[in-house]
Amino acid sequence: MLKRYLVKLLDHLAPREGLVLLVMAVVVGVATGFAAVFFIRLIAFIQIFFYGGAEKILPALGRLWIILIPVIGGLLVGPIIVKFAVEAKGHGVPEVMQALILRGGRIRPRVALAKIIASALCIGTGGSAGREGPIVQVGSALGSSVGQWLHLSDDRIKNLVACGAAAGIAATFNAPIAGVVFAIEVLLSELQVAVFGNVVVSAVAASIVSRIFLGSRPAFVVPGYAMHSPWEILLYIFLGLLAALVGIFFIRLLYYTEDVFDRLTIPQWLKPALGALLLGILAFCYPYTGTISYISAEDMTLGLPIVENYPHIFGSGFLFLEEVLQGRAPFFLLFLLIFLKPLATSFTLGSGNSGGVFAPSLFTGAMLGGAFGYIAMHLFPDIPIEIGAYALVGMAAVFSATARAPLTSMLIVFEMSNDYRLILPLMAAGMVASTFAQWLHSESIYSLKLSKRGIRFDQGRDMDIMQTVQVEEVMNKSPITMQSEQSVAELFAAFQETHLGGFPVLKSNKELYGVVTMQDMERTIQDIERTLHRKEINLRDLRIWDVATPAPVTVFPDEPIWSAIRKMAPRDLARLPVVARSNPKQFVGLISRSDIVRAYNVGLMRKQKDQLAQERSALRKVTGLDFIEILVESNCDGTGKRLADMDLPQNTNVVSILRYGTVLVPDGNTKILPGDVITVLCLSNQIEKVRQLFVCHDS
Repeated sequence: MLKRYLVKLLDHLAPREGLVLLVMAVVVGVATGFAAVFFIRLIAFIQIFFYGGAEKILPALGRLWIILIPVIGGLLVGPIIVKFAVEAKGHGVPEVMQALILRGGRIRPRVALAKIIASALCIGTGGSAGREGPIVQVGSALGSSVGQWLHLSDDRIKNLVACGAAAGIAATFNAPIAGVVFAIEVLLSELQVAVFGNVVVSAVAASIVSRIFLGSRPAFVVPGYAMHSPWEILLYIFLGLLAALVGIFFIRLLYYTEDVFDRLTIPQWLKPALGALLLGILAFCYPYTGTISYISAEDMTLGLPIVENYPHIFGSGFLFLEEVLQGRAPFFLLFLLIFLKPLATSFTLGSGNSGGVFAPSLFTGAMLGGAFGYIAMHLFPDIPIEIGAYALVGMAAVFSATARAPLTSMLIVFEMSNDYRLILPLMAAGMVASTFAQWLHSESIYSLKLSKRGIRFDQGRDMDIMQTVQVEEVMNKSPITMQSEQSVAELFAAFQETHLGGFPVLKSNKELYGVVTMQDMERTIQDIERTLHRKEINLRDLRIWDVATPAPVTVFPDEPIWSAIRKMAPRDLARLPVVARSNPKQFVGLISRSDIVRAYNVGLMRKQKDQLAQERSALRKVTGLDFIEILVESNCDGTGKRLADMDLPQNTNVVSILRYGTVLVPDGNTKILPGDVITVLCLSNQIEKVRQLFVCHDS
C-alpha cells in the first residue's frame, strides 16, 4: 500500500530531476549508517558471547576453544548462505560489481539481512575477515532495493547502489571521503557531477549516524609521523614494490584456496566449517613459534583467558594493528604475520565464509611496512626511521596493490589515522604498488572473482559481451559524408544543420580520405582569427582536405565491437570509419560511441537469451516444462486482457513480454497487446492450449 502511494505521489508531483535521487541518497545513507552500527555492535556481542563465556562452560578445554568456536561459527554461517542468499558468500564487492555490470544494479533485498547475520557470525567467532565488504554489499542492497521499490531506471538504481557502498565505507571506518572515492574508483566507471553529489550526500548521512552512536574518534590513534629526509621517499617507493608482490601473493593464495574448496565433494553448507577448522588450528599453533625467536608469550598472545589473548589472525585485527602503528610490535611477529594473515583469510573466505578483504589487506600491509621499517633502520642507521610510519604507508600500499584503488587506499589510511604529514609517501607507495601489481597481475582481488565466472569488464561493461557483437551489426551504413574538395563554408553549414560532431571525408572516387570533426573546424577558425591578414582569408577558399585528418584509424565490419573500443581508446576518438577488408580504402560505414552503447545492449540481450536457452534445455530434461515464444495476434481470446483475467492452464506463467523492442516483466495487471512477443513457461502437453489463446490461426 505504501509503495503504491509513493509511486503515485512521485508520478503526480513530478519533482525536478535530481531531487528524488538526492532524497533517496539521504535515505540510503541513513539506513546504511544504522545497518553499520547494528553490524559492528552485533560483531562485538557475538565475540563477547563466545570468547567471554566459552571457557566457563568447559574450562578444561582451555585454548582449544580457539579451534572450536570458529567451527561453530562456520556451522551457523553455511546454512544461511546456502539456503537464504548465496550472494552472501565471500567478500561481497564482486557481487555488487556483477549486479552493476549485468543486472542494472538490481540486488535482492534479502542479501542485506543474510550478509549482516552471516558476516557478523563469521567475524565474531574469529573468522579472518573485515567489516567493509559486508557493509558495502548491505548498503548497495539497500540502495538497489529503494530504486527497485520506486521503479527507477537502471542508471538511477546504479547511482543508489554506489550511494549505499560509499555510505557503508563511511560509516564503518569513519572515513566519508574514502567511501566516496571507493564507490567511484572501484564500482563506477564514470564520474558525473550529479552522481558524485548524491554519493557524497549519502556518505555524509551515513557518517553522521555512525558518529552519533560510535563516536567521532579516528579508527587508530597514532603519533604524528613525518619524513625526516627527502631521500626517504626512495625507501617508501621500494616498499611500494614489495607491497605489489605481497598483494599478488594474497590474491593468488585466496583464489587458489577457493578453487581447492570448490573441488571438494562435501556438502556446500559444511565447507565454511572446514575452513574455520583450519583457521582455528593455525591460530592455536602459531603462537608457539615465539619460543624459538625469543618473543614473549604476551606478545604472541599465548595464554588465558582467550578474550584477553585474542589471536592476531582472528577478525579484522585492528586492536593489534594500533600497536603496530605505534611501533610497539617485534620484528619476527610482524614478518610472520605477513604470510599468516593472508593464509588465515584464505581459509576463511576461500571456504565460503562471509566477510571482507579490505581489513585483511590493510593488516597485511601494516605488517609488511613495520617489518620493512625494522630492516631499513638497520641498513640506514643515520636516518631516524619510525616503524609506525612505514606500517601506516604499508597499509595503503598493499590495499592499493590488491584492489587497484590507489586513491581509496591513500585517503582511507589518511582518514583512519587523521594524519596528513605522510601524504607524499602514501601517494608514492600507493601508486607504485598499484602500477607494478597491474603490470604483474592484470586482475584485482575483486575483478578476478568475476573473471573466473567469465565476466571480463572495462569501463563498467562486460567485455565478453562486446566480443559477441560485430561492427557491421550496429554500424551506420549510410552516414552523412563530406567530399574532400568541398569548401569549409559548406562544412560549417553541415555542422549547423545536422548537430553532429564529425563526418567521414571521401575522395571524388568514393574512397575514404579522412575524418573531419567540430574540433578541426574550431581550430581552423581560431587560426584564421590569429592570422594578421585574416580579412584576406575566406572560408569558401579553404577546402575540407585542408582541415580534415587524413588516413584515420579504421575498423573492419567483421571485427568485434571490443576491437573498435580498443582503437578508439588511445586518442579518445568518438567515431571510426568502417572500411571493407578486401579493400581498406573502400568506405562502407561509420561506428560511433552511441552505436557501441547499442551494441552492448544487443550483446547483453543475446547473452541473456543464450542463458535462457540453456535453462530451457535443463528444465525440459528435468521437469517436462517448456518455454515457448508466441507472437500475439489481434482479435484472439487473450488479446487486450489483463493476465489476471485470463483462463491460463494450470502451471502456466507468462515470463516476459517483448514490446516495441523493450523487454517487460509482467504482473497480473499487465495487458497483452497485439504484436507482443510473449515468452511462456508451461507443461509440454499444454503448449497448443496456450497458443490458442493468442494465435487465431496457424501460420
